[in-house]
Amino acid sequence: MDKRRFLAAGAATAATPLLASARSPILRGPALLTLTGAIAQANRGPLDPALDQMMHKHKLSFERGYTFDWDALTALPAMSIRPALEYDGKAHTLSGPLLLEVLARAGARIKEETQVVLRAVDGYAATLPAAQIRARRFIVATHLDGKAMPLGGLGPLWAVYEPERVPDMAARPLAERFAQCPWALYHIEVQ
Repeated sequence: MDKRRFLAAGAATAATPLLASARSPILRGPALLTLTGAIAQANRGPLDPALDQMMHKHKLSFERGYTFDWDALTALPAMSIRPALEYDGKAHTLSGPLLLEVLARAGARIKEETQVVLRAVDGYAATLPAAQIRARRFIVATHLDGKAMPLGGLGPLWAVYEPERVPDMAARPLAERFAQCPWALYHIEVQ
């Protein structure tokens, strides 16, 4: 190998981590959301039954995942929605990145037949087709009425949409509009 090719190969190898980190930011805080399944990006290894207790109790299994901390999620472009919530019947402003953007950041392979499982810390899970996530414009809400959502309330993350903008959902009673919207979201599986 000549010196030029050797140096070019070395430069390309050295740049690879920089390119990967541009897509996969270094986490500074605890992982709040883990994506697994049909994803192309990964920044964590396999489930460890001893250390990933909640995931293990929820019977999850994966070889690799993509995690987001607070900074990584809030760095994504945010949008706001204003649904009336079933808990108090009042309209509230929820903001956060589109769920499709979160999936894209992890390199999710989204096709029309793709199913996405949204899991909450209490074990509640909702399975949605990708077409529904797209049509309803689901977000991963990080803020409620301009404030970060705390753990122990509806947060810190909530997969939610604005049912008033979906005619078949707007016609339903308020208590029936959010069944596919797990609050305290912590895991997403792309199938």
